[in-house]
Amino acid sequence: MPLFTPYRPHARALLRLGLPLIGSNLAQVLIGVTDAVMLGWYDVAALAAVTLAHSIWFVIFIVGSGFGFAVLPMVASALAAGDETQVRRVTRMGMWISALFALIVMPPLIWSEPVLRAMGQGETMAALARDYLAIAALGMLPALLVMVLKNYLAALERAQAVFWFTVVTALVNIAVNWLLIFGNLGFPELGLRGAAIASVSVHVSGLVAFCVYAARVTPEHALFARLWRPDREAFGRVFRLGWPIGLTNLAETGLFAATAVMMGWLGAVPLAAHGVALQLSSLTFVVHLGLSQAATVRAGAAAGRRDLPDLRTGARAAIGLSAGFAAVTVVVYLGLPELLVGLFVDPDDPARPQIVAVGAALMRVAALFQLVDGLQVVTLGLLRGLQDTRAPMVYAGLAYWAVGFPAGYVLGITLGFGGVGVWMGLVVGLGLAAASLLWRFWGEVRRREAAFAEP
Repeated sequence: MPLFTPYRPHARALLRLGLPLIGSNLAQVLIGVTDAVMLGWYDVAALAAVTLAHSIWFVIFIVGSGFGFAVLPMVASALAAGDETQVRRVTRMGMWISALFALIVMPPLIWSEPVLRAMGQGETMAALARDYLAIAALGMLPALLVMVLKNYLAALERAQAVFWFTVVTALVNIAVNWLLIFGNLGFPELGLRGAAIASVSVHVSGLVAFCVYAARVTPEHALFARLWRPDREAFGRVFRLGWPIGLTNLAETGLFAATAVMMGWLGAVPLAAHGVALQLSSLTFVVHLGLSQAATVRAGAAAGRRDLPDLRTGARAAIGLSAGFAAVTVVVYLGLPELLVGLFVDPDDPARPQIVAVGAALMRVAALFQLVDGLQVVTLGLLRGLQDTRAPMVYAGLAYWAVGFPAGYVLGITLGFGGVGVWMGLVVGLGLAAASLLWRFWGEVRRREAAFAEP
């Protein structure tokens, strides 16, 4: 039997589910990119304020999205076990918890100016960021509910719908931005506030679309019937699985934010190069993230059927696909670093040669970064499929903050290797996370094999 034959069906299934999720993730990233570009055309101060405000909004969102991500493996496992009632219960309670989280965090976002001042922001920047957050806060509730429904539909392997809805909302965002930021076609010119209204419009329209679609294509789940009724047991299960996912997301997001701060200590040129290299890495990371989400569904289904051979083979296929894409990325990053970085820098900018030189050096480190980052996020997805989130949270948090961040500081700042040293710290932290999470995953598979073998 050829070596790769057992993995082909799994690879095909992962790609069939993963490619629409990759496209959806990419469309989501492009929403932020178009916001930045259009506000950059409008006013530089508005762009700076929205960059600050959206960073705060996104950090809170990524924590709350843990409950939506928890729905993915729970629904996949329930479907594999033939428990349609459990599908409805966990999805509803995922919506409940997400809504409660949104209602808790919205007031601090609406009245954010004192916090922004305490963070050392100037009067003008704090006021502009407050104006954005006061409106954008209203989008937190629909955004988190959309996250639950996205994961519910992905678990049902209806990822094509997730992709197309995300693409449409990205187009809605561009259209409303054009109308309200610049005041086109007789609409008021609202600038930064117009961008905030556009963001809320995107989240609300996305929620309506997902709700209508879910109600029509899965009437057997009666997802929205008696939605107001609490379910304490399902509520507790989703909460226990979801909060570690949210904190894991926060730990990784915080690591990159802290890295940006360190790059700022090195000067404007290294920080600009860091931003470009990170944008390029983010565009390729969405591929690994989509594979991770597909791996969660497949692992959750195999676990629900108690099919451990299928779980093992599927896990190896997911890791292999991620590694294969990372290998292609390595070749591109090592072969064309100056060209890639140069695409993001104005040809007439006097600092262009320095930014391209520093950015090219970072892209060479990013080649290693891609290998370990893809491996750790796919393994996190496999563990979530087994509904194992607390230990991975600890492993990842320690790898990021007890090892990766200090390593970046020592290599980049103390030893003087600059931006390359800071990024090498990222590689060390993410590499340790990948190794420890892999050890955890295969150990969990062996533990289940032993438990199922007992009479």
